[in-house]
Amino acid sequence: MAVASGVNESEITGDSPRDVARNRAGAKALAVARQFPDALVIGADQVVHLDDEPIGKPRSAADWMQRLRAFRGRTHLLTTAVALVGGGVPEEHFSVDSRVRFRADVSDEELAAYIAHGEAQGCAGGYMVEQRGVWLIEAIDGDWTNVVGMPIFHLVGRLRCRGFRLHADGLGRVAGVQTTGGSSSA
Repeated sequence: MAVASGVNESEITGDSPRDVARNRAGAKALAVARQFPDALVIGADQVVHLDDEPIGKPRSAADWMQRLRAFRGRTHLLTTAVALVGGGVPEEHFSVDSRVRFRADVSDEELAAYIAHGEAQGCAGGYMVEQRGVWLIEAIDGDWTNVVGMPIFHLVGRLRCRGFRLHADGLGRVAGVQTTGGSSSA
C-alpha cells in the first residue's frame, strides 16, 4: 500500500544531493511509520544531479526546457535513497546511483513536444524513462529500476536479508532469520 507522507520536501536539505535524498527518504519513512507503527515502511526520494548540482522538478515550461537542454548529449547522475523503518527490524538507509546519458541529437522541437505532453512535469529531472522519455535517453549505466523511481533489485536484496520471502499470498517474514541494520551505499 502506498501512503503519502505529508512531508514538505523543500524544507529538507543536506550537504550533497545524496544527503538531500537520504534525509528526505528518512523523513518520509518516519512520518508514515508513526501512522503504522507495526509495519515495515519503505521511504524513498530521488535526486537528479548534473555536475554535482541538484536538478529539481520543473517549475515552468521554460524551466523544463532549460533543464532538458542542459542534459542533451551529457551524462547526469540519478540518486535514489531508501529508508527502511519499523516492522520490528533495525532501521536501514541505502542509496543507489545510476548514470543517465541523454541523446545529443534530440531537437528543441522534440523537447517541446515532450514538454507539451506533460507526462513528467512532477518528476525529478523532468523526464520519465518508462514512458515517452525513453526517446530522450541514449544509455543508462546502473540499475534501470532506479531511474524509474525505486531500485527494486537492491530493495529486494535488502528485504531478503531481513528475512522477507515471497509467498503465494504476498510477502512474509521467515522466523529465525537474523537481521542487520545500518546505513550503506550501493
